[in-house]
Amino acid sequence: MIPLSSYLILGAIMFAISMAGIFINRKNVIILLMCVELMLLAVNINFIAFSHFLGDLAGQVFVFFILTVAAAEAAIGLAILVVLSRNHQTINVSELKNLEG
Repeated sequence: MIPLSSYLILGAIMFAISMAGIFINRKNVIILLMCVELMLLAVNINFIAFSHFLGDLAGQVFVFFILTVAAAEAAIGLAILVVLSRNHQTINVSELKNLEG
């Protein structure tokens, strides 16, 4: 049986990779969306690991809600990305100056 610490280390590594991806690449919107999704998956791994090792199904049920919200967020993010690429012919964040408040 795989210990709980292995799952937590995997989740922490995935979360750290996604944080590094956000800080290293701040130009491409697609990569930023992928990094945010990777963060959510890392958190879901931790929820499922704790739920399994504590014998409680609440964490696994909570993961289904997170996955639903993540799917909606990805769909809306990609729709915004398509509109931006059609209107401005770029997905480079630094070139989208009209989005500043």
